[in-house]
Amino acid sequence: MTAVETPPIGTREIGRDRRRKEDARLITGRTRWTDNITLPGMLHLAMVRSPFAHARITSIDTGAAKDAVGVVDVVTAADLGESVGVCINAWPITPEQKAPTHPPIAVDRVCFAGEIVAVVVARSAAEARDAAELVEVEYDELPAALDLKEAAQDTVLAHPDLGTNKSAYWVFDSAQAGTGGDVEEAIAAARTDGVLIEREYRQQRLIPAFMEPRSVVVDPTGEQITMWSATQIPHILRFALAATTGVPESKIRVIAPDVGGGFGGKLQQTPEEMIVFALARRLGKPVKYTETRSESLMSGHHGRDQWQKLTLAATREGKVTGLKVELLADLGAYVALVGGGVPVLGAFMFNAIYKFPAYHFACQTVFTNKTWTDAYRGAGRPEATFAIERLMDELAAELGRDPLEVREQNWITHEEFPFTTVAGLEYDSGNYEAATARAKEMFGYDELRAEQRRRRESGDPVQLGIGISTFTEMCGLAPSRVLGSLDYGAGGWEHAQIRMLATGKVEVVTGASAHGQGHETAFSQIVADRLGVPFEDVEVLHGDTQIAPKGLDTYGSRSLVVGGEAVVRAADKVIEKARPIAAHLLEANVEDLEFKDGRFSVRGTDAGLGLTEVALATFAAHNLPDGVEPSLDAEATFDPVNFNFPHGTHLCAVEVDTETGQVKLRTYVACDDIGVVINPLIVSGQVHGGLVQGIAQALWEEAVYDESGTLVSGSFVDYLLPTAADTISFQIDHTTSPAKTNSLGAKGVGEAGTIASTPAVVNAIVDALRPFGVHDVQMPCTPERVWRALRQSEGEGAGAGGETVGGAMPHFDPSTGTQGTADRTTGADE
Repeated sequence: MTAVETPPIGTREIGRDRRRKEDARLITGRTRWTDNITLPGMLHLAMVRSPFAHARITSIDTGAAKDAVGVVDVVTAADLGESVGVCINAWPITPEQKAPTHPPIAVDRVCFAGEIVAVVVARSAAEARDAAELVEVEYDELPAALDLKEAAQDTVLAHPDLGTNKSAYWVFDSAQAGTGGDVEEAIAAARTDGVLIEREYRQQRLIPAFMEPRSVVVDPTGEQITMWSATQIPHILRFALAATTGVPESKIRVIAPDVGGGFGGKLQQTPEEMIVFALARRLGKPVKYTETRSESLMSGHHGRDQWQKLTLAATREGKVTGLKVELLADLGAYVALVGGGVPVLGAFMFNAIYKFPAYHFACQTVFTNKTWTDAYRGAGRPEATFAIERLMDELAAELGRDPLEVREQNWITHEEFPFTTVAGLEYDSGNYEAATARAKEMFGYDELRAEQRRRRESGDPVQLGIGISTFTEMCGLAPSRVLGSLDYGAGGWEHAQIRMLATGKVEVVTGASAHGQGHETAFSQIVADRLGVPFEDVEVLHGDTQIAPKGLDTYGSRSLVVGGEAVVRAADKVIEKARPIAAHLLEANVEDLEFKDGRFSVRGTDAGLGLTEVALATFAAHNLPDGVEPSLDAEATFDPVNFNFPHGTHLCAVEVDTETGQVKLRTYVACDDIGVVINPLIVSGQVHGGLVQGIAQALWEEAVYDESGTLVSGSFVDYLLPTAADTISFQIDHTTSPAKTNSLGAKGVGEAGTIASTPAVVNAIVDALRPFGVHDVQMPCTPERVWRALRQSEGEGAGAGGETVGGAMPHFDPSTGTQGTADRTTGADE
């Protein structure tokens, strides 16, 4: 293929602060969310949900509900049978994985509070909700498995028919994989003549809490069954519907209209989607369901929820020699679409940016009678980054050294790229030194350390803490061969088509489906640069399996680095298809043509034609070369050979009131390397939003269940989401080491802020409290937990929620589920 010359910097769209094309309709109410869709004769659903975490259904009386005003039907699992399909697990992480069947509507037993047991169909949503309260369900309550560690011991079974709560045990060992040494030898050496850091951290359960509740509409009255859904994955959803209901895929159309956020929470084949699909087919009429906010918090999938047992070995000089990670991961009641694989994604990131010679990772996934878990912004990578960044701070504290200095001693230098890690991944590019230097400069690192010393020396009750997170992540979830080797049920490619219209306008069709990322703007900028057409003349179409029949959707920061590269390749094909036509029209040889700024010119002459002129001539087809088809349209599918590795340095300063436990953010600096930036304005929005979500995990958010398995943080009164008033103005910047895995040189950014910020904040809090003997505060670091940690360090009692500081705490063996105790300061078994 002939090389395509990119436009000069002065005329380029890439790198410009373009306001998003999407925003005008989104902020003026001219968009159509799924819940705005109204069809003639449409019926509405309300779900009857279990109040119990684990119970046998003994009877369901629907008589009173059926007689209610406006009710058309009331159905149970017995009424729908196999027509409702099942919810699938697309990532069985081991051949031995145990997984119960996940029916969209409970058959004879409920396994979490919020599980659907009956469905009311009525002429209005209000009538359906009123009638749902009339359905009488008798339950025989069963013991519930609620505590993750206890569930791992099979004390109470979430699914008695399985005989265990253990679903899958997944292991990576560098010695066995041939990527490094024996971690047990490294640990033994460190125990004898080195430094051994042993810690246990809790990743609390979180709720994605997207802005738009999930909603679904199904119209069965046409040649196809059309589903509108607030989903991140229209293509995958269409496949799941066809695969589990028997309806041919060609007869199903899934549309994701404007979607109000997802954060992984809409990366799912939901029971509600399956039920609406089945009932629309059963009744032959359009059907809608929109969840309430409390339903969203209770029954939409949750995220995180791990216990992490960690062992880091190092020399006395601070050189890391080994890392051992043992996880317990709570699946909730079922294995979700990719839920079992989320901790496996993290397995490749615990070593982070550091040159560990030996590494061992083991994860036991466990069933409990709680809402099922799956991907939440970062999906495995935030959990891994939190663990290793906390450990690096602990190593520095043990050595009495600056934590940035210890990191620099152990990280991969920029001269060493590409670098193959102990986990077997090849990092293609990076410059941790540059990002850190810029972050320190913005932060005023040395000045803040000096202030910290003064406060400590003066006994100031408000102590200053400085937190660090030097992170990387694997994103652009894509290499199909790698995903296949991990038993993932799908590929990772992405598809794009470019249509050159006769008027010179351009339509871009992408399989990536946006829910707030700005695809329409960024892809327009890429195409405008590549084809040399005005930004305003590019329209991006997405989110409809009829318009964009090929695609694998949006998650894992893959849209730009995989989907964007597919767009680039399709654009290059358009140029190559236009080249012989332009040469024919100019009466020149193809080899003599140059393409620049949207125009073909004959080398050494003034003769030329614009691409839009060629598009019109191609449409007319009056004067085309023999054997050339009258079309410039082109499509491309891109499947990268590697993941994508953005990185950055985040620095956080907090003030902690040692008398009240109050934590106040003072300064937050983020310097990220995301390769070549397409639109800095969009990047800033992604980073800011990600930072708030990661900080929220550190300080505020937690899904809490009571002893009976009821979600007690089931509204925004109790599940604490931050507002603008709770945060501060962030200082952000970026360095650039272009990615080698795509021609744009771009790296993912959608999850970076969330991945990096949680450990930065917690490290800052612990740094402020370390002189008082505090070595950890369990997230979220609420004022009460900080206060109790301080009081316990003074010997005044146990910490809130069972957490301990500087003393003995339970630990576990994920392969057996057995518990012992370990001293958090020395790590020695008791």
